[in-house]
Amino acid sequence: MMKIVVDRARCTGIGICEAIAPTVFEVDDDGGLVLLSQLVPHGVAAEVAEAVEGCPTLALRLEP
Repeated sequence: MMKIVVDRARCTGIGICEAIAPTVFEVDDDGGLVLLSQLVPHGVAAEVAEAVEGCPTLALRLEP
């Protein structure tokens, strides 16, 4: 199972990841990214991968 890693220094909280995979990513009221799961849940791997690839600031990555 892959682990989701957030580079908080790079994340701007724009919310693209939340729009793509709302069951895993959430942007709070202060613009901070909240991981609803540290590991990629079953059934949403494609959405999480798309969110990681679509992050304009390269703040997200997946690790084994």
